[in-house]
Amino acid sequence: MPIAPTTVIFPVLQARNLNGRTFTLPADFGGAYNVAIIAFQRWHQELVDSWFPYLAPLLTAHPDLRAYELPMIGGMYALARPFIDGGMAAAIPDPAVREWTLTVYTDVRRVMAALQIPSTATITLLLVDRSGRVFWRDEGTYNPERAVGLERALAMLSG
Repeated sequence: MPIAPTTVIFPVLQARNLNGRTFTLPADFGGAYNVAIIAFQRWHQELVDSWFPYLAPLLTAHPDLRAYELPMIGGMYALARPFIDGGMAAAIPDPAVREWTLTVYTDVRRVMAALQIPSTATITLLLVDRSGRVFWRDEGTYNPERAVGLERALAMLSG
């Protein structure tokens, strides 16, 4: 029996991956369930990167699961998108990593309010489906205790 989703609904967002493909989220997420790792500051990359060694085997074990990094960038920077995205893409030689890195230029405070994110001090992780239902959430760098919550949510959804 699936777990009940939280009352939080992922808002509709326009995004573009670092390979240039556009997305309307959450509908264009690639999995039935998706781990969205939301980052707000450049130094958050280290926190995001801490999750991917754990997520790689989890993605293999759950064929309907995808993971995305979503850097949230203020809409006022939209005109600089080619420069900002180009710099990020140049720093990431792996096309697969560029594929799942989706930049979002938006009203960051609106997204924070919709997702009930209290601060930009750390990353937020969400397990979300394509309709926007959020089934699990946590924040911060990877640790085994946080990972257990995600595994429990996935087990309940697939059971």
